[in-house]
Amino acid sequence: MKKIFLAAILLVAAASQSIHAETVVSDQMRAVRNDFQDRKFGIFLHWGIYSMLGDGEWVMHNKKLDRTEYAHLAGGFCPSWFSAREWVLLFKEAGAQYVTFTSRHHDGFSMWNSAASDYNIVKATPFGRDVIKELSAACAQEGLKLHLYYSHMDWQRLDYPTGSCQNCPHDPGTTNWETYYAFMNQQLTELLTNYGPIGAIWFDGMWDHKEKEFDWRLKEQYELIHRLQPKCMIGNNHHGAPIEGEDFQLFEQDLPGQNTAGFSKDQAVSNQLPLESCQTMNNTWGYSITDKNYKSSAEVIRRLVKAAGMNSNLLLNIGPRPDGQLPDEAVKILQDVGAFMHKYGSSIYDTRGGVVPPQPWGVTTQKGKKLYIHILNHEQDGKISNEGLERIDGSLSFMMPKGKYSIKQITRMDTGASITFRNESEGTRVFLHSRPTTDQTDLVLVAQLN
Repeated sequence: MKKIFLAAILLVAAASQSIHAETVVSDQMRAVRNDFQDRKFGIFLHWGIYSMLGDGEWVMHNKKLDRTEYAHLAGGFCPSWFSAREWVLLFKEAGAQYVTFTSRHHDGFSMWNSAASDYNIVKATPFGRDVIKELSAACAQEGLKLHLYYSHMDWQRLDYPTGSCQNCPHDPGTTNWETYYAFMNQQLTELLTNYGPIGAIWFDGMWDHKEKEFDWRLKEQYELIHRLQPKCMIGNNHHGAPIEGEDFQLFEQDLPGQNTAGFSKDQAVSNQLPLESCQTMNNTWGYSITDKNYKSSAEVIRRLVKAAGMNSNLLLNIGPRPDGQLPDEAVKILQDVGAFMHKYGSSIYDTRGGVVPPQPWGVTTQKGKKLYIHILNHEQDGKISNEGLERIDGSLSFMMPKGKYSIKQITRMDTGASITFRNESEGTRVFLHSRPTTDQTDLVLVAQLN
C-alpha cells in the first residue's frame, strides 16, 4: 500500500513539473503568439533559381530534370532589379505586417550565404548578394517581421532519403540521414544566428515520408530553434494536427476547417494555437510565365476578411520574376489591398473572430466590445449575389444569431450613419435600407456591444 501511495505521489509530482514546464513555455511564447495573431496579414515569397524557368517552384521535379543540369541555372541567376527595400515598402503600403521568404525550397538551393553548402546565391551565382541579409535589414527598418520558409526535403542532395517524390532519384547507397540531418541543423543555426530576430521558421516537405514510417527527429530540431531564438515561432505544413513544439497551425490554400484544395482532409483546427492560411494570388507559388489566372483584388480582400473572421491570419503568396521584380498583376493587387486596409484596417488588425460565427452573408471580427460586421458581396457572372440577405419590411436585412450579448448601436464604418436593428426571438435583425453596390467589396458595420 505504501508503495502504491508513494508511486501516486511521484506521478502527481511529475505531472506538476510537466504542467509547470508547459506553463513556462506558454508564458514565454504568449506575447509572441498574440502579436502574430494581431498582425493578421503577411506576404509569402516563393523565389529561387526555379524562377528562371518560369514554370513554378516544382519544375525540377515535375519535368524530371537532371540535378546536375538544373544546378547550372545558378550560374545565370542575376536578378539585377531586386531591391529588398522596394519590396518591403510595397508590402507595408499594402498593409502587410510580416514577410515569409523561401530560404531554401525543395530544389535545395539556399538563398543566403550558407557555410554548410556552396550551392547558394552568394557563392554559386554572378549576383553574389545575400538576399536574406538584405530582406532582414529592410524588414527591420520598416517594422515588418521576417519569417523563413525551410524545406525538410531536398531533391538535390544525395544524402537525403528519397521519399514519395520519386522524379529526382539517386542511388540509395548515398543516403545518409545523419549527415543530412546535421546539414539542416547547421543551416538553421546560421539563419537563427546571423540575420537578427526571426519571427518564425515555416517548415514544409515533411509529408514526403509517411509519419509512422520515418522519424524526422523534430523534437530535437524544434528545441534547437527555441534555444537559439526563444521568441522564434515554429510552424510546419505537414497537413495534420499541431505537434509538440509548434507555435501556430498552417492551412494550405484553404481557410481553417475547409478542404477545397485537398490538403486538409484530416486536419482538425486547433483552438489553442494561432492559425494561418497560406494562399496564392494565381494558381502557382513560384513564378510562372503562363499563369495569368490572378484572383481579383476584391476576391483577395474577401479572403483576408474571411480569414480574420475565422480567427486566422492570411499569408498571401507572390512569385517574383527572375529579374527580381514582382509581377505587375501582384503589384496592382497589393495596391488595392492597401487602399482597403488603410480605410478598414482597424476592423482586421488586433481583432479575433467575432462572437457571431461565419454566416452566409459574411463574417464578424471583434475587438473588446466592438463587433465588426463584414457583409461580403459575391460577384457571379458580373452580378451581385446577396447570399444570406433578404427583403423584409421594404429593406434589405440579415439575421445575427442569438448569443450572450446585446447590441447598443450599429453604424456604418465608412459613413458613420446609424443602422436600424431589431431584436427578435432568433437573434438580431439588421436593416441595411439599401442594396450593397458592386464597389463595396466588404460593407463593414460597427456594433457596440453591452
